[in-house]
Amino acid sequence: MSNRDGYVIGFEHVMHTDTDIVGGKNASLGEMVRTLGQKGIKVPPGFATTAGAFRDFIERNELEIQIARDLQRLAIGKVSLSDAGKSIRNAIRNGDWPDETAQEIRSHYRRLSDALGQKNVAVAVRSSATAEDLPDASFAGQQETFLNVCGENALLEACRNCYASLYTDRAISYRQTKGFEHQKVALSVGVQQMVNAGKGGSGVMFSIDTETGFPNAVLINAAWGLGETVVQGAVDPDEYQIFKPFLNDRALCPILEKKCGRKEIKMILDASGDARTVATSTAEREKYVLSDSEILELARQASIIEEHYGQPMDMEWARDGDTGEMFIVQARPETVQSRRDLPALRTYAVEAPGEALTTGLSVGDAAVSGRINIIKSARDIDNFVDGSILVTSTTDPDWVPVMKRAAAIVTDHGGRTSHAAIISRELGLPAVVGCGDATHVLHDAQEVTVSCAGGETGTVTEGLSKITVTEDTIDDLPDTRTDVMMNLANPSAAFRWWRLPVRGVGLARMEFVINSTVRVHPMALVHPERVADSNALDEIERLTHSYDSKEEFFVERLSRGLSRIAAFCHPKPVIVRMSDFKTNEYADLLGGRSFEPSEANPMIGFRGASRYYSEHYREGFALECRAIDRLRRKIGFQNVIVMIPFCRTPAEADRVLRVMGENGLERGTGGLEVYVMCEIPSNVVCAAEFAQRFDGFSIGSNDLTQLTLGIDRDSEDLSELFREDDPAVLWMIETVVRKAHDAGVKVGFCGQAPSNDPAYARQLVKLGIDSISVTPDSFIKVLHNVANAEIG
Repeated sequence: MSNRDGYVIGFEHVMHTDTDIVGGKNASLGEMVRTLGQKGIKVPPGFATTAGAFRDFIERNELEIQIARDLQRLAIGKVSLSDAGKSIRNAIRNGDWPDETAQEIRSHYRRLSDALGQKNVAVAVRSSATAEDLPDASFAGQQETFLNVCGENALLEACRNCYASLYTDRAISYRQTKGFEHQKVALSVGVQQMVNAGKGGSGVMFSIDTETGFPNAVLINAAWGLGETVVQGAVDPDEYQIFKPFLNDRALCPILEKKCGRKEIKMILDASGDARTVATSTAEREKYVLSDSEILELARQASIIEEHYGQPMDMEWARDGDTGEMFIVQARPETVQSRRDLPALRTYAVEAPGEALTTGLSVGDAAVSGRINIIKSARDIDNFVDGSILVTSTTDPDWVPVMKRAAAIVTDHGGRTSHAAIISRELGLPAVVGCGDATHVLHDAQEVTVSCAGGETGTVTEGLSKITVTEDTIDDLPDTRTDVMMNLANPSAAFRWWRLPVRGVGLARMEFVINSTVRVHPMALVHPERVADSNALDEIERLTHSYDSKEEFFVERLSRGLSRIAAFCHPKPVIVRMSDFKTNEYADLLGGRSFEPSEANPMIGFRGASRYYSEHYREGFALECRAIDRLRRKIGFQNVIVMIPFCRTPAEADRVLRVMGENGLERGTGGLEVYVMCEIPSNVVCAAEFAQRFDGFSIGSNDLTQLTLGIDRDSEDLSELFREDDPAVLWMIETVVRKAHDAGVKVGFCGQAPSNDPAYARQLVKLGIDSISVTPDSFIKVLHNVANAEIG
């Protein structure tokens, strides 16, 4: 008898095409054991029972008739789903093992124990259905898993219980939804060496961004203990994002995002070997589960697995607490984003949202309004009102029938790889997960709006807000000679635009990233002793306590925030404007009031370039430079160009460039380009001198208009006079384009006018502008405007 002819087969003999023999999950495990070990992928050794063993078990125990009868009674409504499932499961659990099958399972278990040098080695026993982990159906969590099983008799019992779990209520319901015939599906049982993650950590990772389908990111969730808490959404895990294209360069650390989850519980194995959930320590809650080197190693494994299978993958991993070894314990195709057909780009906007009631991680990018229905236990799902917004603590596969009837889902716990998140994506529902307090601050029948349209943070707001949906076709966009680029400020929303044919980012506003990801005035981090506000100082201590220094907090948070903007269109250029807060805006940062003067007119006061060499801010600017240096050299985004705002004179440009060089940003070194904003009339008058010092200009039309016409751009009384197409403003633009081109320097335009007025786009093209950069919602319109202008 060959290895493939019996009722049990070792993973080393299984191929990915063997789904009809050992199910999708076990076929994938076997494929990795057989082919990827030499590439550094560690999979716990083990074996699988075959689909033939399952069918023989059903036949020898004469269960076909009862299963068919119970399913038929369910189909015609004579029994409930609960009763039908319970009847079938009990019948399977009471079945006897055929001698040949039991003997093969025992024999393979002994062989595994001997190979690992242990008697009755502890194993994980997992179900793998022959209709599971297909490209268009994940079947995630539909069958059971049994952990830390020791001994031959216990193993046989666990395998029988796996067979029974083919007919859990959720599995029956899911097959009905997906159109699979119940009795044509068989079940294989995978038996693997148990990884002692109870003392270590575990989690889930995807080789694709789960919310946007961005293909160049790996997403990893991590928690202490066994991985069931992450999969079930019972814990709020750490979250890491990594940029795949840089993983082969081991000199780089391309981690785009690190978020420390609350991780309030963990699942461990107690002294008797049983799995139980316990509270984590304060130290565990405040510490990342994975080091940077472990994050990168896991991401490399995700990339290797994805490359081998030729498609995005959904994987589970575990770190052994005794040895520190990392193992891949499951790998299946990703079934949502990779299958998404997007001939059109749909954008949601919530108009005049009410007060924010709770926030969490957003799943999807949609928004809905409706009434809340709080369901705290699966026992109460019959009380759910169809079309309501489901609010609960967490979900598991038993909740799928009610989730399908919801308009949106909000949970207290869970990360982006939790059950609630996975099913919400599969159903196309907006979800806000891991709020922490949703079931506490929300109440039944409350009218709210659930929005996932703002990036990674999802929000539940008071009232039924108006939601507008814009749909743009993206499969037949024109090509243009003029570079049409994008203005971006929100790192968490950057990935959603990766499908658009942008030529780069024409303006990434550093101050927006500081405001959203750092929140602290840089000088308050350099000199906390000068912060007069005790409440602000306490908050600064809370935010920075886990970092080596307060300065490191700023550098890491800013560099990683900018990295996500640099990543979405890499290797195309990304122009990052150094901070351009006005003094009143700087003062609003934590600790800022201790460092900012009070100005009568901050718009033309101590802002932009004048701050960078001033003793009042020079140390803060040094932190900005360190963040850019890390972004380019350590994370790897050498496509980043630096831009200096509000630079009044060529002499001031010299001072800024000198200070930048002192802080590791030497123009021309390592290919670094430095641009200057053209937003002051002196930038036009002295364009030739500025062109000798900078590699490009970017026209800031708002400031250039207000300073050319002498109009406060925020003045309602003068709004009719504030026109970017005024002949004087157009003369300024024409002049700087001509002078810059004479000097061999590029000129871009970042402003809203080309999207509002096709004639303005035509005028810019006629003037010979090199690039036009606009907000994401205007991109497609401007692209068409520019294409039409170029035609004539």
